[in-house]
Amino acid sequence: MIYNVKLDSFEGPLDLLLHLIQTYEIDIYDIPVAIITGQYMNYIHTMKELKLDVASEYLVMAATLLAIKSKMLLPRHESEEFDQQMELEVEEDPREELVRRLVEYKKYKQAALDLKDREAERSQVYARQPVDLAVFEKEEEAGLISNVTLYDMLSAFQKLAVKKKEKKTVSAKIERQEIPIERRMLQIKEKLWETGGSRRFTELFSAGSKDHLVVTFLAVLELMKVKAIICVQDGNFEDILIKAVEEEKAV
Repeated sequence: MIYNVKLDSFEGPLDLLLHLIQTYEIDIYDIPVAIITGQYMNYIHTMKELKLDVASEYLVMAATLLAIKSKMLLPRHESEEFDQQMELEVEEDPREELVRRLVEYKKYKQAALDLKDREAERSQVYARQPVDLAVFEKEEEAGLISNVTLYDMLSAFQKLAVKKKEKKTVSAKIERQEIPIERRMLQIKEKLWETGGSRRFTELFSAGSKDHLVVTFLAVLELMKVKAIICVQDGNFEDILIKAVEEEKAV
């Protein structure tokens, strides 16, 4: 059973690399290629396991990272001649092109955010019809402003999958039962309202087969996409809390 889910949070491989660099507080000008390549490949494998639509550009970047990693691991032969030693010292760093692209991407991404802020500022200059902002005020008062990205969700699922493998017990053959993603979305909303409208991310995956876990994860992404739920996180590597949007209670 294959599910295809596309979200606006996917902004390309450079965006994913920048996310990893910021999450692990890595110096963008001195990237540990082996570490960052391993983390990047984990995300790619998780996307494939969840049957998310992985664009070819992500695979191209994966190949680029592996090529850079290989170059970094190549032994350097020492030379007896001083001139040859000087040439080795000024040899181009295999990471240089990638660093340049990341710096440029970061610069333009920040510029886009600045322009968006200016647009919002400028939109207040012209008169417009009154708008009811009560909904947004309630969300702010209740702390319902999501600060969790798709990459944070994938990271949480990776940890969850590892724990499930560690706790794996004696297997039993059972009849496979496919769960429609729409039904799982309704079940998740019902569970949220049973506990006052919020639950920890891990509590939604307390039981079930691998297919059930994947369907649950994709159902969470779809609910985020239609703004039926939001996800908040106090800090990097903290537990993700899923909250139902109040308007969905009557659904």
